[in-house]
Amino acid sequence: MGDIDGITWAAQGISKVMTSTADNPFELGNDSRYQQWRAQKLASRPRSAEDLLLEIDDPRSLSEAEITLIRSRLNICNMLIYKSKLGCLEDKDIPRKLGQQLGLAGLDPNMLADDDGITSLTVVEGKNKRGYIPYSDKRLLWHTDGYYNASAQQIRAFILHCVRPAVEGGENALLDPEMVYLRLRDENPDYIKALMHPEAMTIPANTESGAETRPAQTGPVFSLDPATGRLHMRYTARTRSIVWRDDEMTRKALAALEKLLSDENPDVFHYRLGAGEGVLSNNVLHNRTAFRQGETEAEQRLLYRARYYARISTN
Repeated sequence: MGDIDGITWAAQGISKVMTSTADNPFELGNDSRYQQWRAQKLASRPRSAEDLLLEIDDPRSLSEAEITLIRSRLNICNMLIYKSKLGCLEDKDIPRKLGQQLGLAGLDPNMLADDDGITSLTVVEGKNKRGYIPYSDKRLLWHTDGYYNASAQQIRAFILHCVRPAVEGGENALLDPEMVYLRLRDENPDYIKALMHPEAMTIPANTESGAETRPAQTGPVFSLDPATGRLHMRYTARTRSIVWRDDEMTRKALAALEKLLSDENPDVFHYRLGAGEGVLSNNVLHNRTAFRQGETEAEQRLLYRARYYARISTN
């Protein structure tokens, strides 16, 4: 693995840090720089889920060569699927140490995470009944993690490690936000302008308990990461508890975006994680199909999720 149509992943010239506004392809005024970036992106993008796969020995103890490959692949498409030799091992040090080796710190201590900041994603009856779909066996719609977080606490990277898959179902779909940006900008740059508006998307306050546990969060769909200049996306396909900016261009941009989230889009990759496998990502768009569990503990789906406020460096 490592070559796509004769193109070596590590040899690509896609800029890793774009802190200069004048040189940033995601700034709408930089059309020549955008065209250069676009050509590189299309030439080097993966064509299938198999192109995302990277075999590693132990995520808790990466070699320098493995770290280099991980950074290279994340630079190309913001995600990879790793396959380790660990199998069905319940060890939260797997995602924790993996993140640490890639320079990640500052786990997102969301209210449903475990005490150590790593979330155990499994069916939990109490959380399920309260409407928290990740803790149910229902399908999970397209989203980026932490779309309801404050602007200073945006989720820019996550690790999803599979301990045990479901008996049936539980397949993920993955989509690089940079490809979404590219397709939308090619169709109409005004779509990008609308989705970069600071009031594009509002998640109302959480008052489930009768008191406000999280204030309303308003912000753009697309923004630039202040540390690297790379694209950041904040999105959910949910239709309840969300308010979109009420103007014609935002509505058109959303309709175009929804088309890109279809199964027919070749930029969308489908993969069902097995034991010892995981997704390493700079918070790409993802969803999950419904699944069925068995009766025994060995047939209960379990994944560990670690979420971070910083991107995984590709330098």
